[in-house]
Amino acid sequence: MKIFVPVKRVIDYAAKIRVRPDKSGVDTNGVRMSTNPFDEIAIEEAVRLKEKGIAKEVVAITMGPKASEEVLRSSLAIGADQGVIVNTDKPLNPLSVAKLLQKLAETEKPNLIIMGKQAIDDDCNQTAQMLAGLLKWPQATFASKIEISESKDSVKVTREIDGGLETLSMKLPAIISCDLRLNEPRYAKLANIMKAKKVQLTTKTPEDLGVQLNENLKIVSVEEPAKRSGGSKVTTVDDIVASLKKHSLI
Repeated sequence: MKIFVPVKRVIDYAAKIRVRPDKSGVDTNGVRMSTNPFDEIAIEEAVRLKEKGIAKEVVAITMGPKASEEVLRSSLAIGADQGVIVNTDKPLNPLSVAKLLQKLAETEKPNLIIMGKQAIDDDCNQTAQMLAGLLKWPQATFASKIEISESKDSVKVTREIDGGLETLSMKLPAIISCDLRLNEPRYAKLANIMKAKKVQLTTKTPEDLGVQLNENLKIVSVEEPAKRSGGSKVTTVDDIVASLKKHSLI
């Protein structure tokens, strides 16, 4: 069984975000970058399936400028077998990413694609669904548990929904997007990090895959959330009522 895991390079979740003065986006100069946390969960799950003898090969895939190679190295250090980068300096929207993944899947024919449910920079939560539509594969989103059948021709997925948990069974090949409670990603060992630096990555371009990148989405403005005003302490019920009336809340 071959598993594809798309990974994205994003601003580290612990970094302080700064909006550019012209409000055209987020300032990334001097900001620590890392693998999208949901994608780390996807890599961890794929590696666990390989360690159980269910999967034979885990392929990490990323898209973007050359600097994106670092997230592939991180994935290789965790346990992925191959790294593929689709090299482009153009901005990528979810549909473009889905089309590029579609072409790779049609060529390499993975049995399963596991991916993060969303990226923490744009929070689109669209790529997995779009990819399933393009490939016409079954999909399960927000997975909190994945079980591959003994025959390796189907998968059972427990997913989180508003009302609790839902269990789906699908034939392979299929697409699964991961939620936070699926697993806890491991820390890569130093020896594996050093070894990953020497692995030869496969580099492709959108032109190699026959995909034309359409910039059909435009960022109009990016702004920081409005600053919250400080609270105040009240000692009696009358003070609470008076304060609510003052702010026209009652």
